[in-house]
Amino acid sequence: MKVSEQLRELPPPNVFDRMCPSRGVLEHVTSRWGVLVLGALRERGYRFSELRRQVSGVSEKMLAQTLQTLERDGFVLREAHPVIPPRVDYSLTPLGREAAELVAALAHWSERRVPAVITARDEYDARAAGA
Repeated sequence: MKVSEQLRELPPPNVFDRMCPSRGVLEHVTSRWGVLVLGALRERGYRFSELRRQVSGVSEKMLAQTLQTLERDGFVLREAHPVIPPRVDYSLTPLGREAAELVAALAHWSERRVPAVITARDEYDARAAGA
């Protein structure tokens, strides 16, 4: 049975249903490295080593796994060039660009709201210490 045939048999998507495939998609897009890779590729396409430098702190293994997952899900385009040394470029597909716009908004919101979060943490810690 083809995947397209299986999709016709699925109930309507519901991310709160533990069996819904949308959960896996959400997990890939919002994973620690997924958000950062999509955000970086939103700016422009990158070669692997450039992308690794752009996404500070990601290991080579985790970047490769994240890119492979995002490519499989249809968010990232991997383009291998037949040159020596080998060159591989990564960019967003239209679906990936859509996802990147959404996670970029969340990332920018989190950057802007860090002071409020730090204040909330300090207040929580003070209450917890006094309990």
